[in-house]
Amino acid sequence: MKVSDIVLNKINRFKAGYVFTYDDFDVPVKNLSALKMALTRLVNAGKIDRLSKGQYYKPEITEFGALRPPEYQVVKDLLEDNSRIIGYLTGVSIYNKLGLTTQVSNTILIGTNLERKPKKRGKYSIRFIRQRNNITKDNIYLLQILDSIRFIKRIPDSDTAKSCLRLISLIEPLDESDRNSIAKYALKYNPGTRALTGAILDHVSDLEITQSLFISLKPATVFEFMIPDKLLPQKLKWRIK
Repeated sequence: MKVSDIVLNKINRFKAGYVFTYDDFDVPVKNLSALKMALTRLVNAGKIDRLSKGQYYKPEITEFGALRPPEYQVVKDLLEDNSRIIGYLTGVSIYNKLGLTTQVSNTILIGTNLERKPKKRGKYSIRFIRQRNNITKDNIYLLQILDSIRFIKRIPDSDTAKSCLRLISLIEPLDESDRNSIAKYALKYNPGTRALTGAILDHVSDLEITQSLFISLKPATVFEFMIPDKLLPQKLKWRIK
């Protein structure tokens, strides 16, 4: 079978939005040039799009035009390595998913345990933030909530009071195990995040799970978040304005 036929048959089986590379094709190294030429012809024919060098995707076509691939697909090689979790999506795309904003962004933010330099991938700018907790498949959602608290003042098209209300609604349904985990993970965040997390947990939890957070803060430090008393009754204890 010709390389072009192998490529076309494989691509026809890909789901729309799936990002693929040369490694997705069972083509010998000696046929790599033919593989590249076949993909280039498909790009020129409008069958697939090029995301960046060596990365392609089959766009989903709607009445409004071709959709970009999901952010996870754009950076999946930066999130997993041989099925091991090495990063997770955070930032505006997650604020949107959590109902904190309706905005979208061309900047993809990734939480990772290692320092990494920014990247450019097609129309996307990829940035990294240091996550000091170990990242696992089971704690990503909790870390995303904590990142949202950390950057509450930067959530686009929102204000801290509205964002805090939404965060309370996300944390309140969690079971005590997850709330305890949030309190534990928050200890490795900055003081403002620890204070706001503690105030929210005190508000939604009947159990005392925030003592470690409270004693981790300097007694004289005040945190300005512009959140009303009625929204966060415990704010004075945590010296939140």
